Amino acid sequence: MNDADVSKQIQQMVAFIRQEAEEKANEISVSAEEEFNIHKMQIVDTDKKKIKQEFERKTKQVEVKKKIEYSMQLNASRIKVLQAQDDLVTSMRDAASKELLNVSHNKKTYRKLIQSLIVQSLLRLKEPSVLLRCREVDLSLVESAIEDSKKEYASKAKVQAPMINIDKTVFLPPPPTSGDPHRPSCSGGVVLASVDGKIVFENTLDTRLDVAYRKKLPEIRKILFKE
Repeated sequence: MNDADVSKQIQQMVAFIRQEAEEKANEISVSAEEEFNIHKMQIVDTDKKKIKQEFERKTKQVEVKKKIEYSMQLNASRIKVLQAQDDLVTSMRDAASKELLNVSHNKKTYRKLIQSLIVQSLLRLKEPSVLLRCREVDLSLVESAIEDSKKEYASKAKVQAPMINIDKTVFLPPPPTSGDPHRPSCSGGVVLASVDGKIVFENTLDTRLDVAYRKKLPEIRKILFKE
């Protein structure tokens, strides 16, 4: 084989090797491209999931925030309504309290009421001797009603008339005034106690109003607010 044939064979071998190398390189390139695309899709899918999860998380946060704000606004509205209702009921109680001042203006009617309050107190205490306190402005009126009260009680309770000692050193607070609305005051009535002071029955007009107010409050609220 001469040099020309050898050179030709070498060129053929080089061409074959180059072709195989190019095919292998192309195969590697295609495979790398596929792997790249697969990896890229995986990254994209992972990022999409992360973005979706983040979006869902923020959406839930917004929903929770809206619910909290709505709940706070609703509670605030309820508090305002309840406060308005309480203010109205309190104003009614204050108006009734002011009306009590007119009770003692009619001396004849007030004396009958004082007598009834004393008798009721005696029936509650059922003591043979009691201490009575009243307002200083009512002292003479109370004194004038004592005997009738004792007789009425004795008749109702079927017992001897009790001894009623009027406390002339310590009086109930005076009537309320607009000049000093915060000082202790009493709209009228009496307070009776056993001699040893262990049993006390408050039968003032203010106390009776408080009792009636607490008792009737559910009914009042039902009428006013249709609860």
